[in-house]
Amino acid sequence: MTSEPHRAQDRTPDAPATRGGLSRRRLFAGAGAGVAVGAVAGFAGGRGTANAQPATDAGDSVDLSRSHTFYTGSHQAGIETLPQRHCVYMTFDLTTTSVTDLQVLLARWSAGIAQMMAGRPIGTVAPDRAGAVAQDTGEAYELGPSSLTVTLGLGPGVFDGRFGLAGKRPRLLADLPSLPSDSLQPALTGGDLSLQACADDPQVAYHAIRDLARMGRGTVNTRWTVMGFGRASAGKGQMTPRNLMGFKDGTRNIKEPAEFDEFVWVGDDEPAWMRGGTYQVARKIRMDIEIWDSDDVTDQQRVIGRTKEVGAPLSGKKEFDTPDFHKTVSGKAAIDPTSHIALAAHENNGGIKILRRSYNFTDGINDLGQLDAGLLFISYQNDPGHFVTLQRRLGSSDLLNEYIAHIGSGIFAVPPAPREGHYLAEGLFS
Repeated sequence: MTSEPHRAQDRTPDAPATRGGLSRRRLFAGAGAGVAVGAVAGFAGGRGTANAQPATDAGDSVDLSRSHTFYTGSHQAGIETLPQRHCVYMTFDLTTTSVTDLQVLLARWSAGIAQMMAGRPIGTVAPDRAGAVAQDTGEAYELGPSSLTVTLGLGPGVFDGRFGLAGKRPRLLADLPSLPSDSLQPALTGGDLSLQACADDPQVAYHAIRDLARMGRGTVNTRWTVMGFGRASAGKGQMTPRNLMGFKDGTRNIKEPAEFDEFVWVGDDEPAWMRGGTYQVARKIRMDIEIWDSDDVTDQQRVIGRTKEVGAPLSGKKEFDTPDFHKTVSGKAAIDPTSHIALAAHENNGGIKILRRSYNFTDGINDLGQLDAGLLFISYQNDPGHFVTLQRRLGSSDLLNEYIAHIGSGIFAVPPAPREGHYLAEGLFS
């Protein structure tokens, strides 16, 4: 997804009616407080923006005036988009059984996301009328777009019969099976809807989720959330970042358009409303980093299968050297066959690849007085079975399992982006 300056208009055009007996005019203009479309013409997204902060390579530059387009009619932003520096991820439970309520929520969220991705508030920040409640909470006012993207996912519960949408269920959408190394906590698992907000300013990402959750009151309750930082996967042209174990993460990530077409975007075997979308898997992975920190670096490198400083596979010298899983040193495999990279490599998994879009997280101190931190693992794939295949191998014998536990999980169908005048997952209601 390429970035481009936001457009001057901030309206949502009227469009011909009827989807499921409810007009788009009512969905966008009459959905109630929360998105005052067209009410903020005097606000210029990017005003007060800080200077760009160049990094070592161009793909890592930060320009807080940069924006991404919401209404593409193609793939949602926040997937192929170059990973930003911060993420707030939240899942929701629907509290209604009305299909109209769900439809209105998705339309209002779409309008709100479009506004915020352009760097604009979703309504008045300081109403003129005494006693009036602000439509936008205001903490991102004048901060600029900051490359914000918000990506929506629909969980299996949307298609469980409550809304009459069972016949529209994506072909491969189902709860994930039990997997090795699962230590899932119910409070951190599941959800009917997901929102992934990524930005180069953490306050911009937080504002997006805060105001969308506020907009959903009465229709959804928040379920679980993770605030991520220091992206832990790389996009094309970006330096490979590091996870909290200190190792480079995402060296062999999907980066080329042809790989996205092959491994990420769904095809014509899915319902029409889903084509151009993908499947999202989210996992909250706790790292026992204080135990990890006490391990010697030689063993850490054996566990990962790469050198800590350079990130080179133990069979090579440079980060992007192709791992040689057959190379031996003094009669032993250079890369341990149960190391993390050996078990995850596409060469050892029938060619399977998934897109990683992960972030580090910290929740402070746990009840044992140790650092409570880890990885918000987010992946996108056109077949959730690819994630399951990889995690079964990793969960069964990965040397890394001594130091991690999967404590949260969710799976979601991610529809394509709408065209202007339409809204996310609109085809569900046709």
